[in-house]
Amino acid sequence: MTGFANPKMHCRRPRKRTVASLVILLIGSQLCRSETNELQQSLQQLKNMQLEDLLNLQVSGLARRPEKLSDSPSAAQVLTGEEIHRSAATTLPDALRLAPNLLVDQIDSHSWAISSRGFNSSTSDKMQVMIDGRSVYTPLFSGVFWDVQNVMLEDLDRVEIVSGPGASLWGANAVNGVINVVSKSAADTPGALFSGGGGSLTHGYTALRYGDKIGQDLYFRVYGFGYEHDDTLLPSGKDATNEWRMGQGGFRADWLPKSGEIVTLQGDFYGGSFDQAAPGTTDVDGQNILARWTHPLREESDTTLQLYWDRTWRAIPDTFAEDLNTFDLDFQYRVPIGERPQVLTGLGYRLYVDDVQNSEALAFLPAHKNLQLFSGFIQDEVTLVDERLFLTLGTKLEHNDYSGFEIQPTGRLAYKPGTNELIWAAISRAVRSPSRIDTEFFAPGEPPFTFQGGGDRFQSEKLLAYELGYRQQITHRLSGSVSLSFNDYSDVRSVEPLNGSTTEFIILNELAAQTYGAEFSLNWQPVERWRLRGGYTFFHKDIILGDSQDINQGAGEGNDPHHWFVLQSMLDLPARFEFDTIVRYQDNLNQIGPSVPAFIALDLRLAWHATKHLELSVSGQNLFDNQHPEFGPPATRQEIPRSVFGKLTFNF
Repeated sequence: MTGFANPKMHCRRPRKRTVASLVILLIGSQLCRSETNELQQSLQQLKNMQLEDLLNLQVSGLARRPEKLSDSPSAAQVLTGEEIHRSAATTLPDALRLAPNLLVDQIDSHSWAISSRGFNSSTSDKMQVMIDGRSVYTPLFSGVFWDVQNVMLEDLDRVEIVSGPGASLWGANAVNGVINVVSKSAADTPGALFSGGGGSLTHGYTALRYGDKIGQDLYFRVYGFGYEHDDTLLPSGKDATNEWRMGQGGFRADWLPKSGEIVTLQGDFYGGSFDQAAPGTTDVDGQNILARWTHPLREESDTTLQLYWDRTWRAIPDTFAEDLNTFDLDFQYRVPIGERPQVLTGLGYRLYVDDVQNSEALAFLPAHKNLQLFSGFIQDEVTLVDERLFLTLGTKLEHNDYSGFEIQPTGRLAYKPGTNELIWAAISRAVRSPSRIDTEFFAPGEPPFTFQGGGDRFQSEKLLAYELGYRQQITHRLSGSVSLSFNDYSDVRSVEPLNGSTTEFIILNELAAQTYGAEFSLNWQPVERWRLRGGYTFFHKDIILGDSQDINQGAGEGNDPHHWFVLQSMLDLPARFEFDTIVRYQDNLNQIGPSVPAFIALDLRLAWHATKHLELSVSGQNLFDNQHPEFGPPATRQEIPRSVFGKLTFNF
């Protein structure tokens, strides 16, 4: 494996015609019983992992190369596929709720606010999110459209979450953290799988997958899924009219010869819609294809070449439509030099071809824009004291069409007092480069404009981050970590009066901010059949107005609680039953943005493995409340209802 991620998809149910076509697409070949048994054995091995095995998981989200979680000098968390499976999550954002170093708030049936270390909003713009090495960033607002980031959770190997800057390797937008979604190799998913279910919020959900082997070294899988989510609720209890429908399919092929080469080819396509009372139904669709070649040179040395194309299309009635094509080429070279265990370097090029259909309500001018991003990075790990003290130095150099050259360095010091503990410290610089909404946004769509982007006057937002952390395997059944952070932001986005006007405004960089916080995580296995995991985060944010006349007084830059925690319990019962519990707490949102009441949520899951091929489960989410809000201003806020969901999974 290299530092790149691998994609994966999530299972649910489309309309009946879509399900039928997926059945025709995926069913019709003889199934390999022996390989299915191998899959069952590998899943059982994952379930039986001890805590020390989990700490030895290979991660790549910070280092862009395989390293043990226990050796990572970062505030890193890993969600395994088994932990996600036992959470009863039905979407990728649902799964991300399990990470105690992430803040995940559901806004409505299809929208979430997701961030690390603050500035949480529906358009959070300081996180780098990758699905199997493919960045899902949009240059429209420097964030992620979460409603089209669907992955088949049954094929998910792990999700790596690093809170804190990762810009020295991953570049602009990896300011407050990195989310790295990694799917299983096609070699790990032989045979067929059917999964289906329904409930009070997710009405219908159907997924199909088939994997097999060609010759000795080539593995493949194809998949399809679809789902329909019901409306969330208004405070009055009435439906909010935002039903969400989606269908997705795709393939993956892995060539794994004995020479050690790894060649991966994969692609996805999706389409769907979600209702809105106004302006009406939004339609989305997209396609992507990715190829990656890893060539081993010698021990601990390899090269990786990756390229992908990604197209997304979104149409909001009477507002705007966007057709975005992304072309990305990335080369990475990893080699030990002398006494240095790892020197990592690489080059990258990305082209965005963005076409927007404007409206009377708003406009992006020019409507057509080609954006280029050139990048290079180098990272060197130096051993200061053998097996004890290590220094990692690295930097990313980028050139974008808005702010020109950006330099994003980091220095990380790691000290191992013993074999089972790590103390680390880091200083990093990161930037959030301008987006189209910062520079080229106009409202209304024709003059005279009330709001306008800053054009050349808008600069990159800048961060200087200081971190300190400790991680220890306390016993073979207990491990934990703690990290402290202080972040100093400058040139933060603001909306200022244009030339002193009270009716015209411009987007500029007149704010500053400082944040600090602490993140704790714990894994505990009291007995063989019972494991607990989770953590707690404290966070504080100060927006510094200075000479700014920001019309939002800083409230436009996200809304965050001071405290939140998550606790997951996974209990294996007799007679092949599983009982799983998740408790989540979030303090009231009141740091600058509109106040949202605190809430505590309880999710329960009961599953029965009727045979080694058949699993039946029922789960309930948000069981403490009939409904509760998680994000947004009172005037437009929607609430998340209590829900139940039943599911059948059959693999053969």
